Amino acid sequence: MNTDRILPTLAPGTLYLVATPIGNLEDITLRAVRVLKECDVIAAEDTRHTGRLLKHLGVSKPLLSCFQFNEAARGEVVVERLRRGERIALVTDAGSPGISDPGERVVKAVLAAGFRVEAVPGPCAMVAALTAGGLPTREFHFVGFLPHKSGQRRSRLASLRSIPGTLVIYESPFRVEKLMAELNDIFPGQSVVLARELTKKFEEYLRGTTEELLLITKKRRLKGEFVVLIDNAPGNHPSGTPPAEPQGFRLD
Repeated sequence: MNTDRILPTLAPGTLYLVATPIGNLEDITLRAVRVLKECDVIAAEDTRHTGRLLKHLGVSKPLLSCFQFNEAARGEVVVERLRRGERIALVTDAGSPGISDPGERVVKAVLAAGFRVEAVPGPCAMVAALTAGGLPTREFHFVGFLPHKSGQRRSRLASLRSIPGTLVIYESPFRVEKLMAELNDIFPGQSVVLARELTKKFEEYLRGTTEELLLITKKRRLKGEFVVLIDNAPGNHPSGTPPAEPQGFRLD
């Protein structure tokens, strides 16, 4: 059966948000590959990185850079090309555009101009970590990356204590030990999962209390990007109540 005849063609004047692999190249969907093959141009966070993915897929398309510091200007370019009837795919280096990655501003500009936006779902580090992490998934809150400055980080973490469910944070390997020290102060004794190198050869889930994982991060030099899960579900706190404000620390 030739399925090519029953698949809808890409619609002119449409922006497609294409999720790309977060590590394992086999995770890209059949629909994502077809959109990348049939679109007129691909807006990419890093054209070199996307170029390697396209080469692996056997796809050759014009690339348009669209990263954090030029996203606002690129939104205007994308809208103008949509006016000409082009079909545009937007990708980031890994995962879904707009989730802790460029994409939100472009989507807003495209929608404001009256054009259609379609999501082409696929790999997502947050979902992968939640489903395999072992913490409650009925209710969760996505935080993304925390601020770099210590005061802002602690304020943000303290503000999350009242939010029920599993908290999801993205963190780099250079700050994961610092994060665990902060969590041990602000969420003492609570269950945490450190998920790293997801879908890659050295994928690993580290599970334990804030204190236990702080000791691990001090002893081991952990590599790879992290998804950090914190069990903040009602009734799952060590004392049966949400953690108290750390001594000597106050959120104004």
